[in-house]
Amino acid sequence: MKQANRIERTLLWGHLFSMAFGLAGLLVVLPNPELVAQLPDIGKTAFSWSLAGGGVIYMLLGCAAVAVYAYRTLGVWHWLGFMIPAIGLSLGSELLGTSTGFPFGHYRYLTGLGYKIAGLVPFTIPLSWFYLGFSAYIIARLGLNSFKTPSWVKEIGAIVIGSVLLTSWDFVLDPAMSQTAMPFWVWDQPGAFFGMPYQNFAGWFGTGVVYMTVAVLLWKVKPLRLPKIDLSLPLVMYLSNFGFATIMSMAEGIYPPVLLGVITGVIPVVILYLKASNTEEFSSFSDNQNNEYPSVKMPVASVGGNK
Repeated sequence: MKQANRIERTLLWGHLFSMAFGLAGLLVVLPNPELVAQLPDIGKTAFSWSLAGGGVIYMLLGCAAVAVYAYRTLGVWHWLGFMIPAIGLSLGSELLGTSTGFPFGHYRYLTGLGYKIAGLVPFTIPLSWFYLGFSAYIIARLGLNSFKTPSWVKEIGAIVIGSVLLTSWDFVLDPAMSQTAMPFWVWDQPGAFFGMPYQNFAGWFGTGVVYMTVAVLLWKVKPLRLPKIDLSLPLVMYLSNFGFATIMSMAEGIYPPVLLGVITGVIPVVILYLKASNTEEFSSFSDNQNNEYPSVKMPVASVGGNK
């Protein structure tokens, strides 16, 4: 498992670097064409590559980092039990949304995010639903474990809070990716929230609830004995992606969604992370209350070095 740990950290750093590289291209180089002209040939090639596939790379690396993390910490069943519903059901929602306008509203994807499934949804979009959704859910679930409440309350609470955290990311992500100088999707049905319909956020929350609920039900098939687990990677994943969208939005003078996202997403996720890190014992991810699966201590170490 030490090798898996090294791999996930490498993937995480690659994810962070590619986001930073993309931001530099979108916010510094693209608005200043004279800078492109002054670049050496290798710089021009790198910039062209970034515009064509930078979004694909950072989402692939993010998905891979979380997949390795979930495999290492939870095992194959619980990793796939979350990833398959997250990718499959979010893809279904996106295909339905781009075809009918339900559940998000009428929108369509442009270029820059990779090959489009059925000509409608970039294949990278469901990957982001997985890696952000898992990060939000696992922090919520372990944070709630510090409360003395029945297992079913924690399970439902983690689904609801995880879906809120996921939707909070979209408060900032959607303006950043659809209302800026180089949009990645456009709204054919403009709405009151910085060009987006409020229906979009109901669709995000509902999609999150559905696939997280399916994942929890699958996890019950093989109750999870909670291992020692470091939540730093999910936290960094959530905050870095939120930060990416924040910088994009603020560069265009879009501030209220950022404030809303901080209140409903960043602050709760940090509080839940701290609650999890300060709790020494955790129960099993199951309804079993008879100590069949003994509690374990969970030390927390720092990460070293779409819609």
